Amino acid sequence: MADVSGAGSAGDRQRAETALPVREPTPRSTHSPAGRPAGGHRNRPLQRIFYLIAGCAFVGLAVIGAVLPLLPTTIFVILAAGCFAKSSPRLEAWLLNHRLFGPSIRRWRENHAIPPTAKAMATGGMTIGFAGFLWGAHPSLPVALIAGAAMLACAAYVLTRPSG
Repeated sequence: MADVSGAGSAGDRQRAETALPVREPTPRSTHSPAGRPAGGHRNRPLQRIFYLIAGCAFVGLAVIGAVLPLLPTTIFVILAAGCFAKSSPRLEAWLLNHRLFGPSIRRWRENHAIPPTAKAMATGGMTIGFAGFLWGAHPSLPVALIAGAAMLACAAYVLTRPSG
């Protein structure tokens, strides 16, 4: 006969104690700043198509970045996963379960972590790119300082993310 007392078995209590806490969704207002209902992007076919096309474009850039040394791969894969999350759960699941791309996407989603080798490659690529910019474009001092500050800000962001 089933236990209807609500006490449960020892196994049920152990599973409840070791289960991960359920995360409640963040409360949202019922309307966006523009006055439209919040969270309505799933019902907008044009927006869904836009995210699907953008996701496919980001996957294409990631594939090109896997071959070209100065074009990043991971950021395009992460962007593609974000686009697919809003347009195609099937393609999002494909990326999350991909043997090469999946781990970096999951690390990013879990704690915004960037592996140390990716940090080194990203900052090295930025340095080489900036040096190439200075050598090839011969920019004026203000343009060089603005470009250098932008690269430095990007490098600081990458280096301050947790290593994963």
